[in-house]
Amino acid sequence: MPRRPNSSPQTLAVLSALLESPGWRHGLSLSRQTGLKPGTLYPLLLRLHDSGYLESEWQPPERPGRPARHAYRLNDSGRALAEDRLAERGLAAKPA
Repeated sequence: MPRRPNSSPQTLAVLSALLESPGWRHGLSLSRQTGLKPGTLYPLLLRLHDSGYLESEWQPPERPGRPARHAYRLNDSGRALAEDRLAERGLAAKPA
């Protein structure tokens, strides 16, 4: 069983953002939504992924000449974790 991540405000912000929009999300859109800088966001996403709460994939570029982008989404255990952690704090994700 994976270790449950902490409930830091940064972790809760990312979990809430991913719960609000259940589709694939890029780091840049998560950074803009949460206000987290890349040095905080990407290690957090990596820890959530390594703990088994996120799926990730490389997506092809939207336009020729642009790089492929890494995208993330909550899996079933990640959704359960997000709902549980947000409920513990009396928070709820905003509907999409």
